[in-house]
Amino acid sequence: MSLTVGTEQRGDVVVVSVGGELDMATAPALQDQITDLLDRGLSRLVFDLTDVSFCDSTGLSVFVRAKNSTDDAGGVVRLAAPQRGVRRILEVSGLVEVLHTYPTVDEAVAADASEPAAG
Repeated sequence: MSLTVGTEQRGDVVVVSVGGELDMATAPALQDQITDLLDRGLSRLVFDLTDVSFCDSTGLSVFVRAKNSTDDAGGVVRLAAPQRGVRRILEVSGLVEVLHTYPTVDEAVAADASEPAAG
């Protein structure tokens, strides 16, 4: 299955909508999109996982790298609306708290907006 990635600017936050299966074959496409956003100085990211049907360890590593990169740039990463299977993987891996996961995109964007940018 393929992966779809789209972006929407909401103030200084970029919502990255991801759809499909996030695995070893598709993770590089998402990583490329994240790299492009960071290169353009956009470091406040919310990942909309509503349409992600599967995520393996390669996909998780993309989110961890994104968090590390945005932390270095004074930004943030939030995950929003993961389906039950994806949320379970985040919980088992211990990343649900590290990556600040929210039930909806709007809640993730609002939480992000209430926190001042570092630096």
